[in-house]
Amino acid sequence: MDNLETRVQELEMKVAFQDGTIEELDQQVIMLNKALATQQDQLRLLVSKLQAVEPSNMASQADETPPPHY
Repeated sequence: MDNLETRVQELEMKVAFQDGTIEELDQQVIMLNKALATQQDQLRLLVSKLQAVEPSNMASQADETPPPHY
């Protein structure tokens, strides 16, 4: 009977340790998701700024010269 109690106590300790580990990992996942969301927002902002600065390779209709047959 003592062996059974010892085994139950060991299992309870393992479960308690696993609960703590799961909570720590959950907090890390939450932190990483927040960091990823921030980086995605920053990347979107950077892309939009680069697109505003970089001229298009296509000329606008006003800049196009008419074909020679006009």
